[in-house]
Amino acid sequence: MSTDTTASVSTHVLDTSTGRPAEAVTVSLAARGGDAEPYTTLGASTTDADGRCTDLPAPPEGTTHVRLVFDTGSYFASEKQAEAQQDAPRVRDSGAFFPEVAIAFAVTPGEHYHVPLLLNPFGYSVYRGS
Repeated sequence: MSTDTTASVSTHVLDTSTGRPAEAVTVSLAARGGDAEPYTTLGASTTDADGRCTDLPAPPEGTTHVRLVFDTGSYFASEKQAEAQQDAPRVRDSGAFFPEVAIAFAVTPGEHYHVPLLLNPFGYSVYRGS
């Protein structure tokens, strides 16, 4: 839960190629305190059977930007999703087309940011949820 001086962040991942939550996707959270500051990784979590990360760390006071990095390459490699669920040519580069998805966004103290990732082997979409 956020306080007046910090933002809070949550996410979940849905695999739109299967229409199901994406389980076991590692998500790291990094934060920075201004445009000129570097991002500092605060921790990571792994999505559960519902595709949700329930234990991402809270950004520290003074955070102005958050970055979520989703390890999509490992997910598709372990699930064999990229080849099994796409009507794609068999002759293509090996591995995931997007081995990771990095989403950076601005935050305001006291606000909650739920940022879901809709994922498939050859594309993704994100939005600010509720």
